[in-house]
Amino acid sequence: MRKLVVRAGLVLLATGVVLCGWATGQKGGSRSESRTLTGQVLAGNDQPVQKAVVYLKNTKTLAIKTYITETDGSYRFTAITPNVDYEIYAEHEGLRSDTKTLSAFDNRKEPRVTLRLHTK
Repeated sequence: MRKLVVRAGLVLLATGVVLCGWATGQKGGSRSESRTLTGQVLAGNDQPVQKAVVYLKNTKTLAIKTYITETDGSYRFTAITPNVDYEIYAEHEGLRSDTKTLSAFDNRKEPRVTLRLHTK
């Protein structure tokens, strides 16, 4: 009888976990899939900037990731958590872009943000 009660409890617990994940839209332990942020860094004359440093700041954890732009000024951050706000800006040789925000409410799977450098 005791084994039956324990098994029934485990079944109820497992059902509760599955239902909690379903109610919150979770799959495999995360709220939703990750996304990829891409963009380009441009100088004041709209020319691409190679070797600019792009900063991506998670406003929840304050963790910062960086990316050094390609020859065409492009950058790419993969595995971005969709339910977190991020701040993005770029710097290169004393110039800096405005800080832009990638909102958790922005539901694009592959958002693209262009950053324009100007004097600080």
